[in-house]
Amino acid sequence: MSPSRVCRTSLVWLLVAASSMVVQSTSVLSAPGQPSENDAPIGQFDIVGDSIVSAQQMFLGTLDKVYFVDKTERNPAQIAGHPAWAAEYSISSNSGRAMDVVTNSFCAGGSVLGNGTWLNVGGNQDITYGGLTAQTQNGGGPYDDPDGGKSETLEDGSVIIIGGCSWGGFVNDASQTNPTYEFFPPHNDPTPINSPLLNRTLPANLYPLTWLLPSGRIFMQANWGTAILDYKNQKEYQLPDVPDAVRTYPASAGTAMLPLTSANNWTATILMCGGSNINNWQTNWDIAAFPASDSCVTITPDVSENYEDDDPLPEGRSMGNLIMLPTGKIFCLNGAGTGVAGYGNDSWAIGQSYADNPVLKPVLYDPSAASGKRWSRDGLSPSTIPRMYHSSATLLPDGSLLVSGSNPNADYNVGQGIKYPTEYRVERFYPSYYNSRRPQPVGIPSSLLYGGAYFNISLTSDDLSADVHNVQNASVVVLRTGFSTHTMNMGQRMLVLESSYTGNGDNSAVLHVSQLPPSAAIFPPGPALVFVVVNGVPSVGVQVMVGSGKIETQAVKEAASLPQSKILTSSSGEGSKSAQSNGSDTGAGGQVSSAAMSRTMTFTGLWFDTMAPGILAAIFMLASL
Repeated sequence: MSPSRVCRTSLVWLLVAASSMVVQSTSVLSAPGQPSENDAPIGQFDIVGDSIVSAQQMFLGTLDKVYFVDKTERNPAQIAGHPAWAAEYSISSNSGRAMDVVTNSFCAGGSVLGNGTWLNVGGNQDITYGGLTAQTQNGGGPYDDPDGGKSETLEDGSVIIIGGCSWGGFVNDASQTNPTYEFFPPHNDPTPINSPLLNRTLPANLYPLTWLLPSGRIFMQANWGTAILDYKNQKEYQLPDVPDAVRTYPASAGTAMLPLTSANNWTATILMCGGSNINNWQTNWDIAAFPASDSCVTITPDVSENYEDDDPLPEGRSMGNLIMLPTGKIFCLNGAGTGVAGYGNDSWAIGQSYADNPVLKPVLYDPSAASGKRWSRDGLSPSTIPRMYHSSATLLPDGSLLVSGSNPNADYNVGQGIKYPTEYRVERFYPSYYNSRRPQPVGIPSSLLYGGAYFNISLTSDDLSADVHNVQNASVVVLRTGFSTHTMNMGQRMLVLESSYTGNGDNSAVLHVSQLPPSAAIFPPGPALVFVVVNGVPSVGVQVMVGSGKIETQAVKEAASLPQSKILTSSSGEGSKSAQSNGSDTGAGGQVSSAAMSRTMTFTGLWFDTMAPGILAAIFMLASL
């Protein structure tokens, strides 16, 4: 068996319940405080700890705990008489503990269920030292065990598992491909369902790129191919190919869904940046020297089937992560300037790495900026650690980023002369807002519903910098950080809740905040972070449950109307006419949505029958402009 193996056959379940997240009734959460760090190195990476195992996979499970999952290998840390390949990491103490995973989680995927339980699905064959296949394979079970598969949380809180392969290799092939999708927990008939897209996109179709769309369909992209999956009716609709570069593994572009807002009618726009335009996936040539792509494209699948060019990256990048910030901007980090994901014992490999020339300096994408001005490196410093294949990153509740991983090797491999060793160092990156005084909002509920009565959030004069007019630039953000692996943060999603405001004469204010839009397809159920952002400075995030906290059809109610925004000019409670506004004010989110909105004017009319009537009408109105 080749040591370049990146596929898996055994099914691995790592079930970590988010602490106290299954709620029976809504309560009001305590106001968030200030970050524990008060003099962080702004715009810089700071090495803060040791991951115990190499962080091939990463997710934020609770407000203080991040979980790392590795492949089976000879990590020095031991548990239950064998090397550990999973760990729990405390954000507050920068320390952790090994966790016991009993099957090989190499190249698994992950998602969070609607009840707050995290699912790690897939894995590789049983192996022995050096990454070699073990003599016996005692896997099995009720699922078709996909390696390199993608998982996505659905409207009822269950998960769809898409694609993968059976036993291994640098890329997929016809002898082992698993071109199917299935559900956990099972939906009626548990038999895996065939996907035409995955059948026609060999060999570079592992870890297909997928997003649940507000229409209730699933956007799928693999190799050069694109499709819309209507999983409820087991139908696929082919879309035009992605331009410029392959975006899926091993080309490994950075990908993210832009923020969902009322101003863009909760319309999903997908951003893809980097990857590689390799067409020959054989390993008989120097892949590690091939330049990565700098191309960025967007697509708004519920509105148009066509991709659109976006501002290119400052340089070509493979294996870059795109991480959503609470401000609506997207942080790009990690990856390499040449080559792709994967490893092997080839003469041209860099050690075993199929990539070289790490891109150490991050870059920030602003979807609200004008075309040609969306990428910026102002105030950003480089990391000192190459983050190559099997790196990961996630947003933390305090608005910083946690970064770890990198191991383009078949097994644990450290020592002198190894250019890209097994990496255990954990970094934090501190965005420009980090040291600013944070809002401390009062009134955030412990759960969010789909429609129904609005709620109030109070902001003090200190939260508004002693100027009540700053409430006009306040927004309430719901953000799911996702499951990070292989350049993706599976399930990452951000939504700006509709809000209006009442400003008071003492420079305090109240935000009147809508529940989530009345459709679980817009933001699926499960745990998420809520931030209140004022003038580009987010509060520390608090964890809430979206939906009922159960895997079930979610209740949907009509959204209540919000009060008119106004600023009271005296203790009499009279509002200033010049300060009153009609409708809701989503603050910074409105700026983000205006850019996304400009990209959604061509309407295909294919995907809207499952949406809430009010949302459907809004999109048809948009299309008629």
